[in-house]
Amino acid sequence: MCARLYWKQMKIFRLPLLVALLAASLLAQSSDPLPPLPAPVTNNAIAVYQSRGHDFLFSIMGLGKSKTWDSVTSKAYMLDSDLLQWDALPLVPGAAGRLAAMSAVVDGQIYVLGGAIIDSQKRENFLPGVNVLDPISRKWYRGKDMPIPIADSVVGVYRDRYIFLIGGRSDSGPVSAVQVYDTKRERWFQATPIPYAVYGHSGAMVDDTILYIDGATMNPSGTPLFVATDQCWIGKVHHKDPSKIEWSSVPAQPGNARFRTAAGASEKEHKIYFTGGSDIPYSDNGIGYNGSPAEPSPVTFDYDLHEKKWEVINQNTPHPLMDAHTLIVTPDGLLLLGGMEAGQKVTAQVTFIKKQTLPPSPQKLGAKAAAGQNSQGQQNPGRQNP
Repeated sequence: MCARLYWKQMKIFRLPLLVALLAASLLAQSSDPLPPLPAPVTNNAIAVYQSRGHDFLFSIMGLGKSKTWDSVTSKAYMLDSDLLQWDALPLVPGAAGRLAAMSAVVDGQIYVLGGAIIDSQKRENFLPGVNVLDPISRKWYRGKDMPIPIADSVVGVYRDRYIFLIGGRSDSGPVSAVQVYDTKRERWFQATPIPYAVYGHSGAMVDDTILYIDGATMNPSGTPLFVATDQCWIGKVHHKDPSKIEWSSVPAQPGNARFRTAAGASEKEHKIYFTGGSDIPYSDNGIGYNGSPAEPSPVTFDYDLHEKKWEVINQNTPHPLMDAHTLIVTPDGLLLLGGMEAGQKVTAQVTFIKKQTLPPSPQKLGAKAAAGQNSQGQQNPGRQNP
């Protein structure tokens, strides 16, 4: 029998929603496998919630097995960690399902923000809607629409009140805006933007600190449409004014620039974890904008916010995934719900990854990385992969 999952809410991120999705930290975790989702899904919103001594995992909307426009779902599921079974929740309100929506847990409520819908001509439309789930009554209600409709943003929660959406993709392309939702006053405001427009990036928030990495930017050359970037940035939120963020760059993570890497944070360890993602930006079917099939990276790593350094956990993670924005962090390992496996196969599996940090590699993590240099010893302005 799998031991109960004890939960503590964390301030994250998309997934990609941070998030987007939300991620969370579970205070205990059995290594026994959790049951798979009721159906294969990827690019779904993930949340974790505790109530009355029970712990619950949520998978909300996303893209189905066929990866076609009509497989985008509005279904939502909940796993009770005591009963170890997935239950269907009421459909997320709206005319159609969404993918790449962001999620966050604030004051016991699950917020699902934005996302994209796809029509039969494969055209994407980005939505401003905010849906809020009361996990006790299992009822949805409507929040206030976001000013800039986006998907694929990094999510952070600050003081169990403010939801930060960092960057993302809109109808006009990637954005640099940081949109903040004050859940108590039900109003949006703009915070200090990030230095460049990006989407499909990954990150999380711990206390007043946001970290995001990689993602896709517009290609200055025009073809392919998007290219990967390895820029990594930390933002410090002003303790008196959450609209003010001080952004500063950090050295590139240990590996190639990645798109839609899963991310999650541990407040106790003061670390943000990452796994998977693809070296090339890709469309919803897993085919890169350069025409090549995208494949998941096998590298799992973290950033230690106290030590200000990258750490490689596993360079050859078994069954790597991409498109699974949110990591659920436990003391023993990392959990992913669904996602896309090698060969662009959508999975229903709940994947567990052990958390055992490897010794630093001088080539990857030594003095060059600490100095913000690339593997050729040059200052790294932000690598771009075709």
